[in-house]
Amino acid sequence: MPEKIDYFDRVSENREQKYHERSLRNYNSAGRQKRSAVDLPLVVLTLVILTIGVVMVLSASYARAYYTIGNPTNYFVRQAGFAVAGVAVMFLASRFRTGMYRRFAFIVLGISIVALILVLIPGIGTGKEETGAQRWIDLGFTTFQPSEIAKVGVILSFSALACIYKEKMKTFKYGVVPFGAILAVIVGLLVLEPHLSGSIIIIGVGGVLMFVGGTKTKWLAAIGGIALVAGIILIRFLGYAEDRIEIWRNPFSDPTGDGYQTIQSLYAIGSGGLLGLGFGQGRQKFLYLPEEHNDFIFSIVCEELGFVGAVFILFLFALLIIRGYWIALHARDRFGSLIATGITTLFAIQVFLNVAVVTNLFPCTGVSLPFFSYGGTALLIQMFEIGIILSVSREIPMKKIKENSIETERLSRGDVE
Repeated sequence: MPEKIDYFDRVSENREQKYHERSLRNYNSAGRQKRSAVDLPLVVLTLVILTIGVVMVLSASYARAYYTIGNPTNYFVRQAGFAVAGVAVMFLASRFRTGMYRRFAFIVLGISIVALILVLIPGIGTGKEETGAQRWIDLGFTTFQPSEIAKVGVILSFSALACIYKEKMKTFKYGVVPFGAILAVIVGLLVLEPHLSGSIIIIGVGGVLMFVGGTKTKWLAAIGGIALVAGIILIRFLGYAEDRIEIWRNPFSDPTGDGYQTIQSLYAIGSGGLLGLGFGQGRQKFLYLPEEHNDFIFSIVCEELGFVGAVFILFLFALLIIRGYWIALHARDRFGSLIATGITTLFAIQVFLNVAVVTNLFPCTGVSLPFFSYGGTALLIQMFEIGIILSVSREIPMKKIKENSIETERLSRGDVE
């Protein structure tokens, strides 16, 4: 009899152990499946814009690549390679939880500050001879602008600070001082390069994050006024900036000098007409328009694809930006909402400034067009930023997604109460 009891006890223990193991496996499986799938509309929009951008690099760059290097597809092949790597980076970034980005926010900010200091050191920073500004660090196989990392650092750190000081963001001590200190350091280093456009973008993104984070409007207005006065003073002291404003007002006052690039850009846009000259048929890329495959690639888009093609591309960017803000509005937590808002705002500002510059709505300055302008490391960072937004989208509760889908379908049928 005792042996039977021991036997049945052992059977019972085995069954209980298997039950707990099975329960643990189900719990872990549920934990792994807790996150939603990546936001498909954002992925599709990103890949479509990226594909068009890489193809336009081929059309815009082959004349200069053949003239300077002897290989007409050099820039295209390099950009296509970085695009493929960028897609991998995007999906990899989407796999990490937003909590990880919050933990590393100030580390990224610190790295960006160190990089901005290094770029000012002769022998490390490059670009002074070619452009008059020391903004790049040469890695041997490519170059990169530390300002691109600084943009990510500002977005992550501001979002983290807005979460830390959530209840105190209305006060000057917590809602202004730490943010202003970070902006002062970053913008101060950028001015030393000098990099005026990068400073404007970072101030714009930082201001939006402070507003969304809860900083009082009166403090933001005061900061904006101070920034405006500081900008005017800088323009007076930075001779190149004042010259660009004079050329912006009348580029034809120096058609073979400082106004040359703007004039050639306007020629390209005007030549495109309604439907464009056709893909690959543009003329300004044949060494007439400087930076035709980089900051001024949108001019080639207008020339070859016309007004219709240009508007279509801007429409795709608009959809991308709207989707980014949609994800920010439906994010699971405050930090996810803030980083999605910051990155989306960054893209919106860059697209607006780039188009404004090539159409001479704003003075000529170095602002690249996301996913279009040639630049491998910049493209990788942009795809990484999209990956962060996708990470936020994966943490949106499925219930909320289904409710919004049902509501959208109901509205599309006209079932309005």
